Formats: sequence, structure tokens, C-alpha cells
Amino acid sequence: MSLTLEDITLTYADGEGRLTALDGVGLDVPAGTLTAVVGPSGSGKSSLLAVAATLVTPDRGRVVVGGTETGALSAAERAELRRRRMGIVFQQPNLLASLTALEQVELMARIDGRGRGRGRGRSGEVRERARELLDTVGLAGLAHRRPHQLSGGQRQRVGIARALMNEPAVLLVDEPTSALDHERGAAVLELLGRLTREWGTATVLVTHDRERLSFADRVVELVDGRVGVASVS
Repeated sequence: MSLTLEDITLTYADGEGRLTALDGVGLDVPAGTLTAVVGPSGSGKSSLLAVAATLVTPDRGRVVVGGTETGALSAAERAELRRRRMGIVFQQPNLLASLTALEQVELMARIDGRGRGRGRGRSGEVRERARELLDTVGLAGLAHRRPHQLSGGQRQRVGIARALMNEPAVLLVDEPTSALDHERGAAVLELLGRLTREWGTATVLVTHDRERLSFADRVVELVDGRVGVASVS
């Protein structure tokens, strides 16, 4: 399932005028590929992710997820799309202090209504999938630790596993290395690139880190709300 943004323009009220956050942005992310978006602070990167996630409606343009134009959906239908078909990895994982790493990942399935009763979605299968995802991100031995017992990189990887719990077709990642040292940041970026290809997701990753973008299939730069091909050192 691909993600396509067509001619996206987004403005915000700014005093008596309007501030343009995105200006005719187009982006096509096929399934199984990762597009990295770089750019200075205030260039529109966070706005781009918000529009792609259908959290913000643009003034003009279309967001198409797997052939479905999201502008034609109701608010409830967009929420359903996010819950079932999208994974979002926030800059800060925002883990719940009272839950273990395993429970953080399971929570996504329970929000989606799985893990109760009998059948394919029963609790045991949800737990097994959560364990498999923690193993995938290298945290199998830390499943029962709570956030304060995990390093920053480990918490970020729990956030990635959580985002993958419902098998998203689209993965949106916001500055995953901003609070990590070089080694841990590189490991997280490599993991995201590998999972994108293995899982066949259409991944958009916003990052300030221009030095480690070899994992990306495409790198674009946002400057003043407009997109172009980035120069990477």
C-alpha cells in the first residue's frame, strides 16, 4: 500500500494574515520504501507528517493511502484508517509509566478491540505478537521492564514496536534519533530501513540527521514549505 501526497498546501492563521506551512508539496512513497525528509526548523516537516497522518486537513491537495483519498472520509473513518493502517512513531515515545514494554506494545491491539474473547484476536495471540515485535527490535529480554528501567534508545525501540503492532501499511516517524547518541541513533535508523523492506510499509521519516541517510530509498528536503531533492553530506 502506497502513500501519495498531491499538491498539498497548508496555511495557518498568523495575526491578521496567513502563514504558509506547506506550499504545493507532492510526495509519492511506494510500499516497501523509505523516504527521509530533512530541512531546517520551521521548514514544514512536522506539518507534512501531520497531513500525511490525516491529523490535519490541508487547504488544498490530496492525501491518498492505498488508493483511498482520505479527504473523502469522515473524521471517524480517518480515525479508523489511522488505527488500522498507519503506525506513528513520535519524537518522544510517550510510554505509560505503569506499563511494561510488553504491555505498551499490546496496548495498541487492545485499543483496536483485539485481545478479548475468543478467536483470532484473543489475548494469547496478541501477547505472542507483542513478544515477537520486541524480539524484532532487539528487546526480547527487556519485555517486563518499565520505561524508567530502559535507556532512551530502548524506549524509542519500544515505540517502534508499538507502532508496528497493528501491521501498518504506512509508517510515519518523527525525529527518532533526536535524543539518542550517535551509535544508538544509527541503530534505530538501520532498524527502520530494514523493517520497511521486510514488512513492505510505505515509510516517511523526518530527521535532522543528514550524516546517516544511506538507509533511505529517497531523501527530500523541505525549505519554506517546498520540497526538493536534498543535498546530503
